[in-house]
Amino acid sequence: MSDTRRAPSRSYGTTAVASSPWIVVSVGVVVMVVLLAIALGTYRGRGPAFDAQPGPPLPTVGLAGPVPSAASPTATPSPRATAAPSRRATSRPTPERPTPARTSSPPSPTPAPTPTSSGGTLLIAPPPSPVTGRYRLVESFADGFVGEVLITNTSSTRRGWTAQLTFPGTRLSSAWVEGTTQGTAQRIDDGFTYRSGVDLPAGGSATLRFYVQGAQSRPASCTVDGSACRA
Repeated sequence: MSDTRRAPSRSYGTTAVASSPWIVVSVGVVVMVVLLAIALGTYRGRGPAFDAQPGPPLPTVGLAGPVPSAASPTATPSPRATAAPSRRATSRPTPERPTPARTSSPPSPTPAPTPTSSGGTLLIAPPPSPVTGRYRLVESFADGFVGEVLITNTSSTRRGWTAQLTFPGTRLSSAWVEGTTQGTAQRIDDGFTYRSGVDLPAGGSATLRFYVQGAQSRPASCTVDGSACRA
């Protein structure tokens, strides 16, 4: 019996697996089913909140060129770094002197009236106009007359003129200047005013004639540029 050798014993499980490969396949299928069930449960457990979560950020590409740096806050100067103002450099403002206002030249005084020996005052009349007039009656009619004023310029320059005549109770019918450009006539109360159409040359003269309806042939007043006419 001592020579008798025992054959090596084989495990029953290993033998069963080796002899039956379908068992390995069945175990693999069961494992896969379990893993698939776990995966399905995990996918169903995701709710709207999980789907709404943002995905991972996309990679960004930097642009070429210098990258602007963030503006650094302005540094507040230290009180010690501020230099104290020098008293010598400070100058007192010079007070401005008031400029005297320019005044226009005073108007020339009006000549005072000259007292007379009788105790009254004598008014100084303005100088006469260099353009003078002389009145005369040219022709009379039953219902009117023709009068004339000779206008003379005694100055050394050309001058215009204005004649004014009044005849109480009469009416101007027409007025004209002999042999030259006509002026304008305007009726006034009991008379008329005539303005020259052209200036009289120095030393020249013009004849103003007019036809007046009425019996009063002597004018109550006759003036040329404010100066009385001569008769």
